Amino acid sequence: MTTRLAWPDLTGRPRPMADATFAYGDAPLQRVDLWCPAGAGPHPVVVMVHGGCWQSDIADRRLMDWVAADLRDHGIAVWNIDYRGVDRTGGGYPGTFCDVAAAADALRLHGAGLDLTRIVAVGHSAGGHLALWLAARPRLPVDSPLRADDPLPIAHVVSLGGLPDLEAVAASPDNGCGTEVIARLVDPGRADPFADTSVPRLSPLGVPQDLVNGREDRIVPYRFATDHVARATAAGDAARLHTVADTGHVELIAPETPAWATARRLIAAALRHTLP
Repeated sequence: MTTRLAWPDLTGRPRPMADATFAYGDAPLQRVDLWCPAGAGPHPVVVMVHGGCWQSDIADRRLMDWVAADLRDHGIAVWNIDYRGVDRTGGGYPGTFCDVAAAADALRLHGAGLDLTRIVAVGHSAGGHLALWLAARPRLPVDSPLRADDPLPIAHVVSLGGLPDLEAVAASPDNGCGTEVIARLVDPGRADPFADTSVPRLSPLGVPQDLVNGREDRIVPYRFATDHVARATAAGDAARLHTVADTGHVELIAPETPAWATARRLIAAALRHTLP
């Protein structure tokens, strides 16, 4: 049995540095870090989305620095995006979603040396929801203000302890994000606030999905993963659950853990990339 990790066990480590930072807007959080492997490329690329219960006071893109560096060391580029959470001016609906979309689409402007023909989205916790939502953008209702004519195509999603079903989160007091944050995220005053925000409403996504979840995760209840895989599969999507024993929430993004080794393997396989 391994020792459970707490957040300071991850964030207290020496922090690796990204290769470049790009702005996609004027707000301080409208930024993306590029982690690029050595060599000429073209390098396979991951669009990475951090969690933090959709709240910037809890986490920003820097929470993913250690796994971003690990992927870079294994020959995979990372486009690590940030966005305004519901606790920031301009965040919530539609701002948080617009930020995530704009940050992903900005990859096209700064993708020299990267292989943009097959992009995998990877998200942790609330970022798992947003990574899946990025893949679902072509399925957005035609009247949604979040809809775009030419969204960045996502070929595969790897969700790490994700929260795909916002309606389930809003009805589940046992989740680590609480229930009130969802109202701030989706704007409950709209006729159907989940129609363009909650992943199951947009299924089938038409994109393969791998969910990596810790069996002992106390922040994201395990049923969120089993329920999503069952619904996605029933809708016709290729969705697989990879359960990691003796694993909580922090271990999913700590580079030395079995959970991250599973995620790295799945990412490489989706990118058809041979790990060194």
